[in-house]
Amino acid sequence: MKAAFEEVLTDIGLDGQYDVVNSTAGVHAFRDKLLSGIEPNSTVTLFSFEDYFPAVATTDILSRVADVLACKPSELAFYPVPKLMIRRVGDHEQYSALRAAELGDGTLEAREIEDCERYMDLFVHGSELLEQMNTSIIENNRNGIYNGCKNAVRIALERARK
Repeated sequence: MKAAFEEVLTDIGLDGQYDVVNSTAGVHAFRDKLLSGIEPNSTVTLFSFEDYFPAVATTDILSRVADVLACKPSELAFYPVPKLMIRRVGDHEQYSALRAAELGDGTLEAREIEDCERYMDLFVHGSELLEQMNTSIIENNRNGIYNGCKNAVRIALERARK
């Protein structure tokens, strides 16, 4: 997947103009810089890992400082961050991409490289799509859309007390 992203970045004129982070320590350092007000060194930072755990942890660590999350439409479709939904792995994942698009906080599934390129162009050369996604996230949060885990814990605790 890393190679596919690098190819697209090259095709849209960003060859060599992006950073790659490949360790959990690098992820924490990246987040800490952003939280302290220091901008990234490059317009695009690609996070790529050999192991599963750092990849999953990265989403949790960076979700509050990310501009856009590029991901397959899985459980990540429910994170309150603007999302570029890339090609799904399983057919069941199509519904996650549709839900994110319905909520306004994610794109429809970009099944081909050309689809990703179009979305990347919208993200890089305009603010409208990101503004709309962020406005949707704020409104969705006000409406409790992202409270699924919080509600599940609350219900479990209520049942445990009975």
